[in-house]
Amino acid sequence: MLRKVLIKNYRAFRDFKLEFSRGVNIIVGSNDAGKSTLLEAINLALTARLHGYPISAEISPHLFNQETTAQYVRDLRSGGKPEPPEIVIEVVLDDVPQYAGLVGSNNLLGVDGPGVRLKIVLDEDFSDGYQAYIANPDNVTLVPTEYYTWLWLDFGGNPVKNARYLPDASLIDASGIRLQNGTDYYTQQVIDRHLETAERVELSRSYRSLRETFADIDAIGGINTKLAASQGALSDRRLSLSIDVSPRAAWERTLVPHLDDLPFQFVGKGGQNSLKIMLALAKKADASHVILVEEPENHLSFSSLNMTMDKIARACTGKQVLVTTHSSFVLNKLGLGNLILLTPAGGMRITDLPPDTVDYFMKLPGFDTLRMVLARRVILVEGPSDELVVQRAYRDTHDGRLPLQDGVDVMSMDGLSARRFLDVAVQLEKPVVVVNDNDGDEATIRARYQAYEECSFIRICIGKGSPETLEPQLLAANDRHTLNQVLGKNYHTDDKLLAYMKREKTTCALAIFESARSITMPEYIRDAIT
Repeated sequence: MLRKVLIKNYRAFRDFKLEFSRGVNIIVGSNDAGKSTLLEAINLALTARLHGYPISAEISPHLFNQETTAQYVRDLRSGGKPEPPEIVIEVVLDDVPQYAGLVGSNNLLGVDGPGVRLKIVLDEDFSDGYQAYIANPDNVTLVPTEYYTWLWLDFGGNPVKNARYLPDASLIDASGIRLQNGTDYYTQQVIDRHLETAERVELSRSYRSLRETFADIDAIGGINTKLAASQGALSDRRLSLSIDVSPRAAWERTLVPHLDDLPFQFVGKGGQNSLKIMLALAKKADASHVILVEEPENHLSFSSLNMTMDKIARACTGKQVLVTTHSSFVLNKLGLGNLILLTPAGGMRITDLPPDTVDYFMKLPGFDTLRMVLARRVILVEGPSDELVVQRAYRDTHDGRLPLQDGVDVMSMDGLSARRFLDVAVQLEKPVVVVNDNDGDEATIRARYQAYEECSFIRICIGKGSPETLEPQLLAANDRHTLNQVLGKNYHTDDKLLAYMKREKTTCALAIFESARSITMPEYIRDAIT
């Protein structure tokens, strides 16, 4: 299994290190955080292949980290003599007997153990050409990879000559429906898992017989008679059409799996995606199989995703799986405790969530936990009407900007789920404000959140005294005339206006949010958004 990955100067990562757990690792992050790049780098280190092709054919200046490239160019143009940038990707493996031949201390950590490293470096055979090129620094805008080569080494410093000594990696890119693990891997898995040796022999014999009788079909015979008549015009030899019966034309290369009588390539992308994931996971655990799955939610409806995730969760036992996702459903289903929030230098883990909180989100996977994970700051409110009012309060206070424009996510939930989300916030040290009515019992509400208030990045804002809930708080902070104008009403008493506001909570909140006129917000809401 993989223990760690270290990456230097590869695409989004300038100096990156991440440790993995033995089972499921769920990798999340904002766009361009490097989720896809991480899986790509791991697969590259284990297979020396990029995008399905040998790395020798894929070396490009754009594989180098942009900051590294910019620093290199600046140093050259300022008269310095910078070392040619290098890309290094290292995978540290379990210290087990099967990896004994990969042991050494030739790695970035300088620690003795098993592992493999892939480097993209200046080719010493081209050093003269490289020096001549950089002699005029003004011409250098990128790393001149024309002078570069690649090295695939174990930690003992020896070239990797046989990939079978490494963990077997399957990179499943759901967005492109590609399975980068050999030719027709999914077809071969169907064959290997379901056919006995005798059945394979019988299928091979039947297939050969079918090919041999192809030319006896009347329509084919007519075509071949016509082609034979052209002898001399195209060739001095007789031309005909038949099926290749040589051993290289094996039936495994020709037969394709069908789903409900449809050839695999004509099945919907969601069906292809789900099947490929499950075929990759079906490989035996003793094969040291590492599954790299990119965004399994792609092309799947909610119900199909639910079924696929249930299968993945069951199939992951005994295997190491790295999943990138933008889906809270995937995150909740596979377990929040397996979350890794990607950062430029590594990852932040949630490892100490209370078990009942993990169980809560797994049983109710619809909660959008990724909003909490990916937001810069969060405001938790009690319901849709509170959410609209808080957003308007924020806009009035912050020069017309809505919270999301500043990376602040306002999330609506009940009191029970609010505490579950605060458990997540504690692990991530996420700045969170809770906005809560006092419901006539401020002491009880405050006691509910007492443990979280000990965190400097969590703040609890509760309505004080009477009135008890949002609508009477709004009326107390403003006069009836102002609220009548904002709501487009003409109530003559406070009681009738308040009854309407309580009856039509969301309608009134939407009117406040959209009104051209600002109102005075209750103190606990003002505290929350400042």
